[in-house]
Amino acid sequence: MDTEKPVGPTHPAGEPERAFFGRRKGKRLRGEQERRLADLLPKLRVTLPPDDGPLDPRTLFPGLAAPPEAIWLEIGFGGGEHLAAQAAAHPDTGFIGAEPFVNGVVKLLAAVEARGLRNIRIRDEDVTALLARLPDACLDRVYLLYPDPWPKRRQRKRRFVSDASLVEIGRVLKDGGLFRFASDIDDYAGWTLVRAARCPVLTWTARGASDWRQPFPGWPGTRYEAKALAAGRRPTYLEFVRLPRGAGPAA
Repeated sequence: MDTEKPVGPTHPAGEPERAFFGRRKGKRLRGEQERRLADLLPKLRVTLPPDDGPLDPRTLFPGLAAPPEAIWLEIGFGGGEHLAAQAAAHPDTGFIGAEPFVNGVVKLLAAVEARGLRNIRIRDEDVTALLARLPDACLDRVYLLYPDPWPKRRQRKRRFVSDASLVEIGRVLKDGGLFRFASDIDDYAGWTLVRAARCPVLTWTARGASDWRQPFPGWPGTRYEAKALAAGRRPTYLEFVRLPRGAGPAA
């Protein structure tokens, strides 16, 4: 994602929260994009309950014939290629995509409309507030794919992966649920592995080098990944599983 002056939600006192993303809007939207933003997004937008209570993600998909068999969350879906492909491949799964960048949202909206996807909901704001309102053990998978690496040393505190965020992801994952991370920046992959090793509720599933060099099963690829490969950067694919609750004091 392009990175200009960061914007993000604020605390009630007016102090800005740590922003994990840059600008909210890029190129000027065209007519059909503006229409989808005005007409389709409100139908798919994930809003938080006004009473500060928890949000049950199973209630977000009333248009499905039955409640979704599983719920997957993608944090920062970019142009939505991966999210749309997974939603089409798994019509009985409910998908929540979080992406504050408007131009990425309109690309996903176009795919939703063109492919008739009914199992996608969109959080077009920072995901932190959403995660905080999700109940324990409510998600089956969480994806974080090619997040902004914030490469300068002074920027690294703005990386999404932190000790706190991994504990929060572990909290919302069901036992045996998966957290999948991909990046073409070696430093960010190493940063994530160090923090995941400190997380008491997640464990890395890799058994050999091929496990982190090969894409995840059913991987459709993304536009950003194609650019990384064309530039000669090899992506890293990390998968972590949520340990069973009750196995220890930290579970």
